[in-house]
Amino acid sequence: MAQQLLMPKATAVWLVDNTALSFDQIAQFCKLHPLEVKAIADGEASQGIKGLDPITTGQLSREEISLAEANPDHRLKLSEPKVRVPETKRKSPRYTPVSKRQDRPNAILWLVRNHPELKDAQVSRLVGTTKSTIEQIRGRTHWNAVNLTPMDPVTLGLCTQIDLDLEVERAARTRGAVAAPEHGSVLVSARETEVAEPVDEHGDKEIDADKVFAKLSSMKRTEPEEDEDY
Repeated sequence: MAQQLLMPKATAVWLVDNTALSFDQIAQFCKLHPLEVKAIADGEASQGIKGLDPITTGQLSREEISLAEANPDHRLKLSEPKVRVPETKRKSPRYTPVSKRQDRPNAILWLVRNHPELKDAQVSRLVGTTKSTIEQIRGRTHWNAVNLTPMDPVTLGLCTQIDLDLEVERAARTRGAVAAPEHGSVLVSARETEVAEPVDEHGDKEIDADKVFAKLSSMKRTEPEEDEDY
């Protein structure tokens, strides 16, 4: 990437005020028209613009300015930067080689079966496909649905295991842990509600004497009295 001058107009203001460079030299260096540089010198086009020293910014050396002042035909050159900032690359969709594109439907089928928690956008990032294709494979409406075979996208080389694990972990965090049922909110079975009668150490049921006598008393009251023979 070609190096560009920072704030060309502000730099032109500083060069006009602090050097003996010609308008053409300043215009060439700052990528301006010579008449625009003349307007800056006349104060017509520099109102409110603060000059920027190209020497302090490291874009021009004093030796280069002195050389240009001594030779009107000399063209100013930008100084080489001391530190080069790498160009930021835009993140583009995952590229799938032509030879592997025929395997994408099989990989999508594997993902939707083995990791149903993954969203369509995540599947698309992993294998580089479209949302409509994923929906067709989910709904078995894909034109080649009958012949599709689930295949691991990592094995096919469509994504790495790290990428797959990352998307699965992200989907798990999105879904969240399944909340445990609150205490007392689940019905207890009838078997658990039955109270077992206490048994003694020999395995026989313990006899409650009070209950036995009470039952006998109630039976006596309900039985009809026999008529006496005279």
